[in-house]
Amino acid sequence: MSVQASERAERAEQIIARCRQLALATEVEGETTRTFLAPSMHRVHALLGGWMQAAGMSVRVDAAGNLRGLLAGPAPDAPRLLIGSHLDTIANAGAFDGVLGVVLGVALVEELVESAHTAPLPFDLEVIGFSEEEGVRFAKPFLGSLALVGDLDAATLARTDRNGVSVAEAIREFGLDPKELPAAVADDSAFGYLEFHIEQGPALESEGLALGVVEAIAGQTRMQLTFTGQANHAGTTPMGPLRRDALATAAQWVVEVERYANQSDGLVATVGKVETGAGAGNVIAGEFIATLDVRHAQDDVRVAAVRHYLDYANAAGATRGVTVTHATSLDQAAVPMDPTLTALLADAAAHATGRAPRSITSGAGHDAMIVARRVPSAMLFLRSPGGLSHHPGETVLMEDVEAALLTGVEFLRSLRDDRNVLERVTGAASRRGREDIHA
Repeated sequence: MSVQASERAERAEQIIARCRQLALATEVEGETTRTFLAPSMHRVHALLGGWMQAAGMSVRVDAAGNLRGLLAGPAPDAPRLLIGSHLDTIANAGAFDGVLGVVLGVALVEELVESAHTAPLPFDLEVIGFSEEEGVRFAKPFLGSLALVGDLDAATLARTDRNGVSVAEAIREFGLDPKELPAAVADDSAFGYLEFHIEQGPALESEGLALGVVEAIAGQTRMQLTFTGQANHAGTTPMGPLRRDALATAAQWVVEVERYANQSDGLVATVGKVETGAGAGNVIAGEFIATLDVRHAQDDVRVAAVRHYLDYANAAGATRGVTVTHATSLDQAAVPMDPTLTALLADAAAHATGRAPRSITSGAGHDAMIVARRVPSAMLFLRSPGGLSHHPGETVLMEDVEAALLTGVEFLRSLRDDRNVLERVTGAASRRGREDIHA
């Protein structure tokens, strides 16, 4: 192993160690639980901010609680590349979801600064640790990245947690001022956003791949269906048309949800939660409530699937004398990643691993889908051993972290050394910004 490769392996080990160190900043002893601007976030900011400063970055915390480290470019008006992910967690989380992407960003800066053979970047590099992505405390995700794109609106600031504390009050309690939120918005100098993240699924591991390049973040539809029949005596009501069994109708529909999704490439559909009314073992179910979660990278496929599922539920209900109603809680469009940045990232990953990375659709939501509203975005997945995430046992492989780090180095090198690439990327971002202004 060369000296440079050995040093990069040591840095990969350090990245993992730092993630585990940050996991100790928690609101619940013995586990990792860190919600939006919880007191433990001060410890996370102190650690990460210290690493950023040691790497030569200027550090600030914006009014949404996002930690931001800046490695300034050669000129005050230099274009800016953003690298980031989130610092909050679900309850009883693992050590890598979100945090890994921020720590990797800091490590990239360290790699640039410490290498005597690396020419300066012709652009600013800003690493952002978003204050919130999971939606745990206020039942609304992406508070940090929404602030970055200017979409943290008054209704969101007024949302309250279970203790009656609003988002705005939580910001003030953390020592920040909601009136300064306009200063958190990314300006027009930002030409790209890169996010590293664990896959949170089994696809890469099943194919023996370290990395995957995200082409799109799937659109999502979430709804609740209510099947209403007639509760009646289980022993005296004969089988057949005299029964109006809500549960049997729903069961037929649940099987169809799985069957249809299995026959449509890339479609995932899940009935994740069910409940019946106050029933008993000798009573025909009069009511059955089920959730439905449908995701696909192409919105037309997702919309068609949702339509099919509703039509099937209504048809099954009509046959069985059961009425079906539904309520939609989320209808979110798919978000494609920027094709130019994605191609550049794929080339960098191929150089790092010696093989073409897998193109992958993210079934989960990420900050990149929010940032993409304002800034062209790209995303790299690292293999999740066992497909495990949102679990204390989630982990990463050292060699995968090393490959992701090298991918980041190559990505930055391409932007630095190929003026045509940088001009193409920054030009596209500038045109997009003008279109957003005049839209």
